[in-house]
Amino acid sequence: MPSHALKRPVLLVLCACVLVAQSMVAAINLLIPELSSSALHPSHSEILWTVDAYVIAFAGLLIPAGALGDRYGRKGALLAGLALFAAGAATSALAPDPAVLIAGRGLSGAGAALITPATMSILIQLAAPERRARALASWTLALGLGGAAGNIGGGLVGQFLSWRALFAAMVPLAALLALAVAVTTPRTARSAHSNLDPLGTLLLTAGLVAALFGIIEGPAYGWTSAPILGSFAAGALLTALFTRHALRAPRPLFDPRVFGSARLRSASLGTATGFFGLFSLFFVNSQYLQGVKGYDAAVTGFAIMPLTIGMALVSRLAARWSAHPRPVVGAGLALIGLGLLGASTVDAATPYWTYACWLLVISAGTGLSMPALTLGVVTSLPPHQAGLGSGLGTTARETGAALGVAVTGTVLSAHTDLTTGMGPALRTVALLVLAATALVVAGYGGRTSTRTIASDKERVLSRSTGA
Repeated sequence: MPSHALKRPVLLVLCACVLVAQSMVAAINLLIPELSSSALHPSHSEILWTVDAYVIAFAGLLIPAGALGDRYGRKGALLAGLALFAAGAATSALAPDPAVLIAGRGLSGAGAALITPATMSILIQLAAPERRARALASWTLALGLGGAAGNIGGGLVGQFLSWRALFAAMVPLAALLALAVAVTTPRTARSAHSNLDPLGTLLLTAGLVAALFGIIEGPAYGWTSAPILGSFAAGALLTALFTRHALRAPRPLFDPRVFGSARLRSASLGTATGFFGLFSLFFVNSQYLQGVKGYDAAVTGFAIMPLTIGMALVSRLAARWSAHPRPVVGAGLALIGLGLLGASTVDAATPYWTYACWLLVISAGTGLSMPALTLGVVTSLPPHQAGLGSGLGTTARETGAALGVAVTGTVLSAHTDLTTGMGPALRTVALLVLAATALVVAGYGGRTSTRTIASDKERVLSRSTGA
C-alpha cells in the first residue's frame, strides 16, 4: 500500500472510531446518580467497578492489542474491536444485575483496546511523511472530542432517558462504523516481524492491570491498605519479570531498551502528564457544575464544550510546528498547568464564563502539546510496530488519566465537601503538571535523543527479524 493512500473519508472514519471508544470513558460518570437509584440496586463498590472495568480492560490490553493488529492485520483488528465494543454495550444494556453490567463494560473496554491502536496504526501506514503530523493532530483531536462527546451524551441520557439507552445506542453506532470501515478503509501490509510473545504479553498485561487497579481503587480502599499495596507490589513484580523476559527472549513483544531514549521517555511522560491534568478536571467538572452551580445533567454535559474549542483551533497550528517539539510540548503542558491553577480559584459565585475561560486555556494546551507527544511516542518504534507504538502511547494516556482521578479524589476526600476541596485538589494537580513539564522539556532537549531513537529502532528491528 503506498504511503500517500490516506484519503479524507478514511481519516474521518478512523477519527470517528477512536472518538466513540474514548467517549465511553467519560459518559458513564454522568449516569452514576441514575445507576445508583436504578432497579439493579448496585452497591457503592459495584458502581465503582461499573466505571472502572472499562478503563482497566482498555488500558491493560492496549499494548498486546496493538501488536496483534500489526501481526494479523490492522483493519481486521479494528473490525474485531468494533464487534467486541458492540457486544459489550449490548450486554450492559440488557444487564439483569450489576455483575453482568460490569462484565459488559469490561468487554467494551477490550474492544476499545483493539480500536484505538488499530486506528492510529492504519493512519501511520497510509499517511505520507509530510502529512503524518497533521493526520495525528486530527487523531488526537478526536480523542479530546471523545471526552466532550461522552460528557454531552451521558448528560443528555441522564436527563431525559434511561441509563440503558446509552449502551443500547452504542450497538447500531458501532455497526455503522464497522460498515464505514469495511467500505472506506484499505488493508495495510501485515508485519511478519511483529511478535505477540504469549508469555511476555501475559506478564505485561497482568502487571498493567494490577498497577491500574491500585491507582484507580486507591482512594476507595486507602493507599496503605493491603489490597492496594499488594496490587502495586504485584504490578511491579510482573513488570520486572516482563522486562527480564523481554531482554532475554529472541523475539519479545517489544524491547524495553527503547526506553533508553530520552525522547521516548519524555514523550511518554508528557502524554501521561497532559491526561493527568485533563482527567482531574473531568473528575471535578460535573460535580462542580451540578453540585455547586446547580446545573442539570444535560446543561452540565454541554458546559464542558469550551474544552473542544481550543483543541480544534490549536491542533492545526501544532501540526505546522511539529518540527520543533520541545517548545510546542513545553508551552502546551504549561498552559494545562496554568489553566488548572486558574480553575482552582472558582467557587459558587464565579460566573460560568470565567470558568469557561480557564477551560479554553486548558484545551489550548492540550491541542498544542498532544500531537507532538503522540508523534514522539509512535515514531520511536520501527514502522512495522506502529500499532504497538500506539498502544504504548495510549497506555500512557490512560494511566495518566487514572492517576489524575486518583490524586484529585484523594485530595477531595480530605476535605468536608467539594466547595472546600476543589481548589486544593486542582492546585495540587496543577503543580504536579508544571513540575512534570520541566522534566519533559529537559528530556526533549537532549542532544542525543534522535540518535538514540534511531539506534533503538535498528536494534529492535534486528532482534525482531532474528538477525
